[in-house]
Amino acid sequence: MNQASPSTVLPDAALALRPSACPGLLRIVAARDGGICRIKLPGGELSAAQAIAIAEASTRHASGVIELTNRANLQVRGVHAVQGGHETALIAALVDAGLGPAVGPIPANAAVDAAGLLLATSADDVRNVMVSPTAGRDPFALFDTRPLCTELLALLQTEARFAALSPKFALLLDGGERLARVDHPHDVWLAATQADDGVRFVFGLAGCPAGETNAKPGALGAVLPTQVTGLVRALLHTFLDLAAADATRMRHLLTAHSIDAVLQHARQYIDFPLSRDASLAHWQRGTPADATLRLGAHAQRVVGLQHAGGQPPLGRLDAATLHRLAKLSQQHGNSTLRITPWQSVLLPDIAANHAAAVLAEMNALGLACDPAQPITHLIACAGSTGCAKSLADTKADALLLANRLPAGVDVHLSGCPRSCAAVYCAPYTLLATAPGLYDLYRRNGEPDFGSCVAHQLTIEQAADMLDSLAHPARSPLDA
Repeated sequence: MNQASPSTVLPDAALALRPSACPGLLRIVAARDGGICRIKLPGGELSAAQAIAIAEASTRHASGVIELTNRANLQVRGVHAVQGGHETALIAALVDAGLGPAVGPIPANAAVDAAGLLLATSADDVRNVMVSPTAGRDPFALFDTRPLCTELLALLQTEARFAALSPKFALLLDGGERLARVDHPHDVWLAATQADDGVRFVFGLAGCPAGETNAKPGALGAVLPTQVTGLVRALLHTFLDLAAADATRMRHLLTAHSIDAVLQHARQYIDFPLSRDASLAHWQRGTPADATLRLGAHAQRVVGLQHAGGQPPLGRLDAATLHRLAKLSQQHGNSTLRITPWQSVLLPDIAANHAAAVLAEMNALGLACDPAQPITHLIACAGSTGCAKSLADTKADALLLANRLPAGVDVHLSGCPRSCAAVYCAPYTLLATAPGLYDLYRRNGEPDFGSCVAHQLTIEQAADMLDSLAHPARSPLDA
């Protein structure tokens, strides 16, 4: 690979970090209900031992509430005040469990060298590679993306200049699985496709693979699997070379530079041909994604093995539940858990004859394992109990709405316009305007949440309106 050096001096760039208020493992951010510590999981994978360590540490040093995020990570909420040493102790426990970034020893005390802590924190920030929760196991996959995911994570954490990337800068690596989150916009996305000479990865910028969505600007080109890491390296250096100081995402770069200019600049960092392929402009994913496969038991690639999935209400677990799920994976699975970007959890490698018992246990723990359950169609931000910016208790209101939600209707409750719980536009959004009151938006291709169809609704009124919109023949209301 061409190791052309970027124009910026690496040590300086590594320390000139973009400002961020995003929580991380080494950067605990204050919220209304205490500190938030976000744990980035490689490919969404968590060992049972690590899950137990998180459960125990969250009980000792926080409220015992663990959230599953929409990027397949975990975050511990309610971290106790720093004066009691809880933040330091929590970080130390998580690092000891192997949950920190791969940058060598990570200091967990106040006397650490500032530059060392800065580099460790930035390496933690950039661990943003999304793969399918069933990568390597999905019978529909074209390629096992797990080794490539490991390569990309190593690249992000060990090449010093990438410390300057925003904690929100993210990569998608799609192996063609049916259980895949392909509607999240990513800064760089790559998707496996079957070519005449084998599997290649098509790629695009500031979007997502086309298929269920009309992704723009679409696929730009295709590379061999062995060229994926080199391509990503080139694109990341190109972003840092060309992006303005306040640009944090690839979409910002593309407002100032054409795609062709970006690709031309990237060529200096690689030793294989790179050009835009017009024939791929309308490329679409060959296998439709099916989010319902995250719930219940489904066959894996190996005959006789299944994964079992369940969704905690609104993506929140308590420590005892996480501990029990870990034990369940040790008893019936392969001692790992896979966190999904739908805020659910999979236990892989379950013997088919044990799957029903595992699902029964997950149900007993309060997880929804059937896509027909209304709670699996709702997402909500932390709400006013956890966030000072929220105008309503969205978590409590979402639980009320679940009792009246029309079948098959997906709704996002947001306490403010920032939309922290969803990185994509849901079919329907309830945006809080006051405690217990929401404006209702419907996705229709317009920016942000879509078009506003009703104002100042209570949860009961919102349920009635959603029913009329989903089933217009039942009501004279004109949507």
